Amino acid sequence: MDSISGGPAAAGTLDHAGSLEIVLENRFSCRAFRRDPVPRAVIERVLRMAQRSASWCNSQAWQLHITEGAATERFRRALLAQVACDPEGSSDIERPREYRGVYLERRRECGFQLYNSLGITRGDREAYSRQALQNFYLFGAPHVAIVTSDEALGPYGAVDCGAYVATFLTAAQACGVATIAQAALARQASFIHRFFGIGSDRLVVCGISFGFADTAHVANSFRTNRASINDAVTWVGA
Repeated sequence: MDSISGGPAAAGTLDHAGSLEIVLENRFSCRAFRRDPVPRAVIERVLRMAQRSASWCNSQAWQLHITEGAATERFRRALLAQVACDPEGSSDIERPREYRGVYLERRRECGFQLYNSLGITRGDREAYSRQALQNFYLFGAPHVAIVTSDEALGPYGAVDCGAYVATFLTAAQACGVATIAQAALARQASFIHRFFGIGSDRLVVCGISFGFADTAHVANSFRTNRASINDAVTWVGA
């Protein structure tokens, strides 16, 4: 295994790649959290690591609004009430036109894994809807981070924020904090703008609910699969 310098790892040196592999293998989308909050010092450590994310021209397009304590509860209650009145909501960023082919297959597989873990019978649309509402309950998380991008940066800013979200999730896992990135929250962008006082010059990209995982909850009992390298890569040689 190579060391961080790129050469052969010497005896006693840290195996950085191996440590990262462990973090990535163990990270998952948490769908049931304990209520106890994450200490501010731990959150700030995650944020410092996430701030090292790569971005176009080092523009660092992301801005976050992070809730704690009573603010999380106010947001949770208000969001659920909003969804009850306007389940479709509105998004700042265009939603996928459709999922098709292998992307649809993967989406369905993930959903069925979740439903099977919860004992939801395939085709039970009422149960599907109840579970979907858990997104807006924040899966019981004690914190949520709302990620926004500068409107003028368009798709480039959204790509920057995607890189930031990935680093945030990985850094949180390394610090023992469970996470779930939620595009569902971006479907209520207008409400989120009003609730947090976010100006029209920012686009709501997604939310990240986070806290400590309820490891006993069945919703956290499954892990999604990943495609092979050859499914994602086309090698171009001489």
